[in-house]
This record gives sequence, C-alpha cells and structure tokens, in this order.
Amino acid sequence: MSSCLIKLCRFICLILTLPLHLMEITGLYGMYKRLFPLLAYNITFSYNDKMHKTKRDLFRNLGTFANTDGTLRLLEIGCGSGANFRFYPYGCTVICTDPNPHFEKYLRMSMEANKHLTYETFMVVSGEDMEKVEDGSVDVVVCTLVLCSVRNVQEVLQEVRRILKPGGAFYFLEHVESDPSSRTFFFQHVFEPLWYYLGDGCMTTKKTWRDIEAAGFSELHLKHIEAPKVSRMIRPHIMGYSIK
Repeated sequence: MSSCLIKLCRFICLILTLPLHLMEITGLYGMYKRLFPLLAYNITFSYNDKMHKTKRDLFRNLGTFANTDGTLRLLEIGCGSGANFRFYPYGCTVICTDPNPHFEKYLRMSMEANKHLTYETFMVVSGEDMEKVEDGSVDVVVCTLVLCSVRNVQEVLQEVRRILKPGGAFYFLEHVESDPSSRTFFFQHVFEPLWYYLGDGCMTTKKTWRDIEAAGFSELHLKHIEAPKVSRMIRPHIMGYSIK
C-alpha cells in the first residue's frame, strides 16, 4: 500500500490518541501503568499456550551454557510476571529485572508456581541501565517481548554483552515489523500510536533483527517466524540466541 495512505491514516490515529498523550503529560497515564501488570499477567496464560512449542524450542539448549559444576545464572530483562519461568531448566538461578515495580506481586505468584528454580533478586531497572549487575557475571540473558518497548535497543544490547560471561548466550523472542508488502505492515504503522499506549510503550514497527545483527556477538542464530493465533499487529516474530 502507498506510503501516503499509511501516513494519512497514521496521522488520523495520532489525532484520536491525543487524549492519551495528554494523560501521559499530566501523569494520569501512571494509573494505567499500575494496572498494566494485571492485564499482562492474564494475557500471559493465553500467549504461553499459543507459543508453548516455540518457547520450548527456543530454550531447549539453555543447559548447554551451564558451568562445569552444573550451575546456570540467568538474568531476564523485563521479566514481567515471570512468563518464561516454566521453560527454564531445573536448578537455574534467576535474576529478575523490570522497570515497572508493580509487576512484583505477580512475579512472586509465578515464583511460587515454579519452585524448580532459585530466585536471586528482583531489580527495578531498565534494560539500558543495569549498572548493579557486574561485568561478565551471568551465563545467560533472556529477553522476550521487551525490546519492542525499550527506549534504545542498541544500549540494551550493549548492556547484555557487558554482563554476559565470555561464551555466554543472549536468548530473544520479539515481535517485529512485517514485510512492507503485507497488510500487517499497514496495520502496524497506522495503529502504532494507539498500540503504544495500550501496550505500555510497545512499538510495532521496530526492525529489531538489525540491532541484534549489528550488536557484535561472536555467533548468531536468528530466524523469522509467524506467531500462531496472536494479534495481526504482533504476528511477525524473530527468535533465537547469540553468543558473546
């Protein structure tokens, strides 16, 4: 579809979201940020059911990055309500991070349901600034459905490389921009201003694979997939892992 039509429709959507923009400026949007963890927690069950095989395949070889004594120290960026815990191997030690402190209640619920893991701490930090985590101190970093909403993807990936041990792995599963010839591309660009507010800063037009490819990892395993039975807006995904 023509870029002019996309720009026109997007402009109309921007006008319609002006009240939401004003709520953000005046601080009223903060009320939604308190509610968002509850919505995300409930959505997680449906998403995990639809993506169970994909996540199982993604994390299948996590154990290969364990230390010689069998320990595996994993940090998850934007852990939210702990949707990935069920896919982590037995005995794994997890460091949880998220910029939204209101997720902690639901995170604790997931911890109770996944006692095969050891939980080290919960840090309220953004992916761009994890200065509390020492250089080269974790075996694996996980990031799923997070890079769509960070301020600077490249800065996050720099932090990932900093905190990973040499030979450590970065696992990712992210929705991305669709092919420009598709209808999904049209919907992503037109309705992104509204999606941004509904998804607490989520962007639907990021080419995240380019950032990962340019991040300087020594090895990269990345593939594009179409997520089954999810909203058209976030159906195109990338998944894989890279090695420091």
